[in-house]
Amino acid sequence: MEPRFDLMTNELGAKIGKRFSNVSLAILQSPLPRDVQDLVMLRASQINGCGFCVDYHTKDAAHAGETPVRINLVAAWRHSTVFTEAERAALALAEEGTRLADAHEGVSDGTWAQVRKHYDDDQIAALVYLVAMINAANRLGVIVNNPGGSYEPGMFG
Repeated sequence: MEPRFDLMTNELGAKIGKRFSNVSLAILQSPLPRDVQDLVMLRASQINGCGFCVDYHTKDAAHAGETPVRINLVAAWRHSTVFTEAERAALALAEEGTRLADAHEGVSDGTWAQVRKHYDDDQIAALVYLVAMINAANRLGVIVNNPGGSYEPGMFG
């Protein structure tokens, strides 16, 4: 499997990518817990079928100390006991925010109430932007056919 196009070797692609990366950095530096960020990015990437992003976020989560059991159960989080209520709220928001075309109502009031219960306003802002940004990143990866398997934790600095 070969990528169709390298956005980062294209002058305009690299310019846009730098801005995209700056938004991601602001989210990373937010008060939203990093383990929650990793779980959300992994779940959205699984749903969207982005091999590169699943590889990236699985390896980053493991490198940060996430357990293999929790990483493996992200795909079946609703049917597992290893996630906190707060993590479950974030995963529900990630799923509903990712499956907009599949869910006629988008993000449900019940999910939003759980997010409000567990996160403050700054964490919610980061979480909403995170869901939007990972979905955009997944789409970029799928469109240009970036394969999974070659990511090494920390390779993007």
